[in-house]
Amino acid sequence: MEFFRRAAGQARRLGVFPGSFHPPTRAHLALARAALNVVDELLFVLPRRFPHKGWEGVGFEDRVRMLEAAAGDEPRFSVAASENGLFIEIARECREAYGPNPELYFLCGRDAAERAVNWDYGRPGAFAEQLREYQLLIAPRRGIYAPPEELRGRIHTLEMEDDYDELSASEVRRRISSGEAWERLVPEAIVGMVRELYGNSSRMSPT
Repeated sequence: MEFFRRAAGQARRLGVFPGSFHPPTRAHLALARAALNVVDELLFVLPRRFPHKGWEGVGFEDRVRMLEAAAGDEPRFSVAASENGLFIEIARECREAYGPNPELYFLCGRDAAERAVNWDYGRPGAFAEQLREYQLLIAPRRGIYAPPEELRGRIHTLEMEDDYDELSASEVRRRISSGEAWERLVPEAIVGMVRELYGNSSRMSPT
């Protein structure tokens, strides 16, 4: 794991927020801030390789730059890169970086949780075994995620003050491509960067 920004101190509960952040949105920041009610430190993780999509469009270094700016002056936010993108791979990189003590809570939306739970890991029960190493904090997105009965002790709903169902990175890219207003969908600190990086509609991609 490569850190670009790391919070001071030793977290007892570490929130881990993986994503492609293409670009970071106000919804990403709202989820991260809500997670700080549960965890001591929130780590944004940008994987160098994704399990379900490739790297296209805006590059890795520019996405890191946007994440760092979006994180602002919140002292409990960290930003890092992982080598791979599966939750269990990221969890083990976190263990190498943070040691055995912090409880790991992976933050995601309902759609990402469904992908993780239903992913083909090669054998039955593999995901339940992974949840011995970390827990999930799931933000409602078009409804609250209802986990399988056997996983409920390790999967928790993240309480959110506002509804961010329609706010996504893909919606930001769509609006930019179609010439619609998009600036209010991203953190104010990165509006200029997003305009610079995504102003050319030929750089739009689903990644």
